[in-house]
Amino acid sequence: MNYLLLIIVAIAGIIIGSYFSSYAKASADRSVGLIFGQAKKKQENKEKILEFFGSNPKITNDDVEKLCNVSNATAERYLDQLEKEGKLIQHGKIGTDVFYTLK
Repeated sequence: MNYLLLIIVAIAGIIIGSYFSSYAKASADRSVGLIFGQAKKKQENKEKILEFFGSNPKITNDDVEKLCNVSNATAERYLDQLEKEGKLIQHGKIGTDVFYTLK
């Protein structure tokens, strides 16, 4: 009797373990997809910013917010990253007078 109970518990454990394992894998796959999707969107937005210079000599944080439909903080991050990559030059230090030009 004890062996039969042990076998039933072991089979139930294997089934439950398999279920949670496949659920965790599917969840991880979705997370990876989201991360790559965010990276792609970020790259597209940075390309939009650089394309903006085709018709404008300078860009501001407000321009990036409207162009990419992002928050103020995200616009600042994009501009800072492009500056660190050596693609833009920041003019001004703080406030509404800050703008960026192509390097």
